[in-house]
Amino acid sequence: MTTFLVGMAILLVGGFLYGKFVQGIFKPDDRPTPATKFQDGVDFVPMTKFRNALINLLNIAGTGPIFGPIQGILFGPIAFLTIPIGCVISGATHDYLCGMMSLRQNGAQMPGIVNKFLGGKTYRVYNVFLCLLMLLVGAVFTYTPGDLFANQIMGIQGVNMWTWIIYAVILGYYLIATLFPIDKIIGRIYPIFGAILLLSAVGVLVGIFAKGYILNDIDLSQGMKGLFDVYPMWDAAGNTGVGTKFIPVFFVTVACGITSGFHSTQCTLIGRSVTTEKEGNFTFYWMMILEGVIAMIWAAAAMGIYNKGSLSGTTAVVGEVAKDLLGPIGGLVAILGVIVLPITSGDTALRSCRLMIADSLHISQKEKRNRIMLTLCIFVPVIAILVFAKLNAEGFNILWRYFAWANQTIAVFAFAAITVYLQAKKGAPKYAFLISLLPGSFYLFIISSFLLSQSIGFGLPLTISYVIAAVLVVLYIIVLMHAGRKYAAKNSEE
Repeated sequence: MTTFLVGMAILLVGGFLYGKFVQGIFKPDDRPTPATKFQDGVDFVPMTKFRNALINLLNIAGTGPIFGPIQGILFGPIAFLTIPIGCVISGATHDYLCGMMSLRQNGAQMPGIVNKFLGGKTYRVYNVFLCLLMLLVGAVFTYTPGDLFANQIMGIQGVNMWTWIIYAVILGYYLIATLFPIDKIIGRIYPIFGAILLLSAVGVLVGIFAKGYILNDIDLSQGMKGLFDVYPMWDAAGNTGVGTKFIPVFFVTVACGITSGFHSTQCTLIGRSVTTEKEGNFTFYWMMILEGVIAMIWAAAAMGIYNKGSLSGTTAVVGEVAKDLLGPIGGLVAILGVIVLPITSGDTALRSCRLMIADSLHISQKEKRNRIMLTLCIFVPVIAILVFAKLNAEGFNILWRYFAWANQTIAVFAFAAITVYLQAKKGAPKYAFLISLLPGSFYLFIISSFLLSQSIGFGLPLTISYVIAAVLVVLYIIVLMHAGRKYAAKNSEE
């Protein structure tokens, strides 16, 4: 339990201190925001601080801070330290600066920001990865709520006709949301779902202590061993998972609970509703810290339920924890909340994918036929991914890791754009770019070594993968420093 409590202290105290530090570098002021300058009642809509924050939390959360930590805690209590440290210096910093850059760029979304600060060639590569991420988000956020509804609400185990019917209903909603602006209606109740997420997390936290869940602590009796060379404690079959290395697998597995590139697309979206820059710390930085809190709670709950002897898969663990800690009614509410949350992210992801592809290929979306054809082109691969994940014994783990890898690849692009921006930012300290360059370099090492070493990638020996990844990081730093100096020589950013 001590390691968990220390981690929570790092997350909250560290978030407060480092958040103020990052805010001091950016220097928010009283200038008009895009929401007030370009108010149009459609895209640029001023909203209150708490409404913006809750909507942003709901958009960035989904099942990411739940399913990732449930799998990540299999590596042991080290997760109770790496989640908060990563969230404070990487994830929350990423979200805050993406949102605030959008405010300073007249509400520009991430593709526009990447195009401006990294150039047209990088922008085209970025769009490919971003569209891949959105497709994977659509598949993951159909699989997880669908399985939760089937398993925990309807009591269906395995794959049968009802499983596919549930998936079809969710995809049917996504299809409508992709073609029509239905999210404008749903957006009115987003804060309610955000409140459900928070209440269920608080309930689980209280239940952990009330039920006396056993939470393992880090054992330093053997020195540093176990911090950076950890084997998973359990898996669904009760195996120890010998051979799985903490770096890079842990950081790919946990993903959203620490750093998520998907968040950049959501923070820039809600940035069009922020009425003053000084709300950015709460709306962007602290909502990611709150997601980190949720990740810590579910990691602890998963460890507790595993220590009670559960060997269930990821989706089943959610139901076991909810019902064990909150009782039948409270558990049902928590499960329903976890079901609804990813759906409210999946709809916007696929619609955004359609718009990005249309913009890149210059396909007008005013014509209904164009929208329908492009939407069908998006849904075919989503359905194919979903079918593969469901029919393959390791399908969900494979799907999740591809999703997490693409997610953090997008974050690397965002960190790169932030690094160039900070080198050209008027009045910023000379070291300012380090707050994005360092986490960006770390995640480039993670995604590179993961893809190079894992069976879903190139399957190279881990040592060779580390060396190649390190070389790529050095090149990344050299290229970014050159690009930043070149941009700063011609431009000055506020």
